[in-house]
Amino acid sequence: MTGADFAIDVGFDVRSDAGAGDPDTTSATLRRYHQLLWSKPLPDGTPFTLDTSSRRRYLHHASRRGEFFLASDTCVPTYRSWTQMASIIEQCSTRELDEFQRLNHTIGGILVFPGERRPGAQTLNQARGFARAIGDRLDLTLECIRRSYAGEANPLDRTLAAYWDFFELFESFEGYVDFFLLQDLVADDGSVQFLRNFDGFDASPLPRDMEDYREYRARSMAFLAARNRRIAAWDATRIRSADS
Repeated sequence: MTGADFAIDVGFDVRSDAGAGDPDTTSATLRRYHQLLWSKPLPDGTPFTLDTSSRRRYLHHASRRGEFFLASDTCVPTYRSWTQMASIIEQCSTRELDEFQRLNHTIGGILVFPGERRPGAQTLNQARGFARAIGDRLDLTLECIRRSYAGEANPLDRTLAAYWDFFELFESFEGYVDFFLLQDLVADDGSVQFLRNFDGFDASPLPRDMEDYREYRARSMAFLAARNRRIAAWDATRIRSADS
C-alpha cells in the first residue's frame, strides 16, 4: 500500500493494535502515521524522509542535515495513573477519564522526539516525564522549546541543548510548530497557549483540585480535537497531491 492509498484516521485509538505493549513502540498503525506525517520537506527544502525498515529503529533519517533516530511519545497526560493525582482522579467518573484517555491516544495527542541517548543527557521523552516543573505536559515542553529558540533559560534547556541539531532543522520556533502541526497550541503572537493557568516554572504543573483538573481536561481535549482536525486537513492535501 502506497502513502497515497493510506489515509490517516484521526479517530483511531492506537491502543487497539498495540497488543499488550506501549502503543508508542508496538502500534504498527501509529508508526505508519508518524512516517506519513513527518516525511516531508524541512524549511530549507531538504526532504526529511523517515525510514521504518528496521525493527530496531522506530523512525530513522539520514541526510546531509544529519542522522536522527526518532521515538513516539503520547504527550498530553490524563494523569489517571499518577499517584500524586490520585485524590483528584478518584473524584472523576470513569466516563470522563475514558473519554480523555481515548482522545489522547489518537494521533493528535502524540508527537515524535529524538529517541537515542546522548552522552550526559536524558532523552526528551524521559526529561519531560521526570522534570518536576514539566509534569509530562506538552504545553510546558513547548514553552521550553520556545525559550530555547529565543536563547532563554528553561527547565529542559540542558536536554534540548543535547539534541539541538534536531531543532535546528526547523530554523525557528515557528518552523518547528508548523512542521509538527502544533499551531493550535500557539497564539497569533507566537506565545504558547497553556492547558492550565501558567504561573511560571516554580509552580507545580499538576492540577491542584477537581475544578483545576476539569479545566485542564477541557483545554486539553479541545486542543487534541483541533490538532486532529488540522492533521486530517493536512493529510487530505497530501493524498490529493499524490493523486494529481
